Amino acid sequence: MKAVYVEDAEKVEVKNIEKPEIKENEVLIKVSVAGICGSDIHTYKGLHPFRKPPVVIGHEVAGEIVEIGHDVSRVKIGDRVTVEPQLGTGESEGEMTGNINYSDERLAPGMDDWLGTMADYFVSPESLVIPLPESVSYDRGVLAEPLAVGVHASLKANIQLTDRVAILGAGPIGLLTLAAVRADGVENTIVTDLLDYSLQVADELGAKETFNIKDQKDWINTVKEKMGGSFDKVLITAGVPGIVNDALKLLKKGGRAVTVAMFHNQQQIDVEQLQQNEKEIIGCMTYNRPDTEKAISIIEENNIPIENVISHRIGAERAAEGFRMVDKKEDQSVKVLVTFND
Repeated sequence: MKAVYVEDAEKVEVKNIEKPEIKENEVLIKVSVAGICGSDIHTYKGLHPFRKPPVVIGHEVAGEIVEIGHDVSRVKIGDRVTVEPQLGTGESEGEMTGNINYSDERLAPGMDDWLGTMADYFVSPESLVIPLPESVSYDRGVLAEPLAVGVHASLKANIQLTDRVAILGAGPIGLLTLAAVRADGVENTIVTDLLDYSLQVADELGAKETFNIKDQKDWINTVKEKMGGSFDKVLITAGVPGIVNDALKLLKKGGRAVTVAMFHNQQQIDVEQLQQNEKEIIGCMTYNRPDTEKAISIIEENNIPIENVISHRIGAERAAEGFRMVDKKEDQSVKVLVTFND
């Protein structure tokens, strides 16, 4: 079968490897589409904390079950599915509390001997497989995993209907976080970014306002003026230097910022803002099953055109081009899907 490897930093190759065998509690999925995620780009650049080259990359997937293990009973051959790609292992606070994202040890595609989703076939434990409604295409179904990140971020922010909400960053995670917030009926939203074409997608997803902060020295005050004041909640979906303090400056007294993006460099934090104004910074890590289930419901309801985040569909043989495109923001790329078994 074809499999997409990140061989080394910024080096992607497609190889032919043996189709994997399944265990008694696993299923084999014939992959239709796999998404290139921001965390995949971190692996591509050699920066990911636990997913290291060489590795079959990918954790977003949609496809059809073609084989099931002897102990599998909840799903069957022919089911159209996606996967929640994280597994708690060993004794941990996460497993004891039902929050798998808290697990002391987590297994994900691209770790140990679990191959990633960018291949003709992908093996998953039955417990992580989630059937897709018939009305949901594979292209939209593959967005369930990144949308679940946005759903969990909205939950951690405790966003209320009347809140004024800023989302800092219009990459795929920022846009799908916007979709999650809008699905909850929140209207007073603004999205900031440096790229007009990404902000156009935010408009299409229902942002009340968008703002390009490029070369805008006083953008924080400008954004506040556009929205009529400081913000109740700020969702940080770009891990760039200084962005946490920017979020604090946007917040009203008692407001809450949530860190959604993956950060690799230390951030300076203005403790005076936290203490004197009782502002909060909340961490946010992936999602749990209720978040994924809600994400699929949002997709099924089809009230928000989340498929607008998809800018490119490319065959597996062009995977290296896709990774470069996402990394370098080429060809107005937003969400790039890699297709298999066409």
